[in-house]
Amino acid sequence: MRLHHVQISMPRGEESEARRLYGEALGLAEVPKPASLAGRGGCWFRAFKADAVVAEIHLGVDDSFVPAKKAHPGLVCDSIHELETLAERIGSMGYELSWAERETFEGYLRFHARDGFGNRLEIMTPAS
Repeated sequence: MRLHHVQISMPRGEESEARRLYGEALGLAEVPKPASLAGRGGCWFRAFKADAVVAEIHLGVDDSFVPAKKAHPGLVCDSIHELETLAERIGSMGYELSWAERETFEGYLRFHARDGFGNRLEIMTPAS
């Protein structure tokens, strides 16, 4: 078994904000939703390594949206340089970002951020 995607809720009509963080700041590629699901709103994003999909995040519209304060996707960068560059880009775009738990996950360095809707994200890299 393997993970196919993570679904994150978002408010209706906020696709441009989703694209700003997940596409522009995180650098994920937006992919078209299947025709049968496109009318529901939201956006899908993927990360690739060569031709392989290594992460997929679906943002789905929730009409009674409440941000996930604790639940989150954990995304892994290849290096501390990539991690710090990504943190700088996310912070410079005005998103909430914290290094408070930088060394609290054994074997990894990490930061947490919040998307424009208040959902939590964890970005990490192996410590060695």
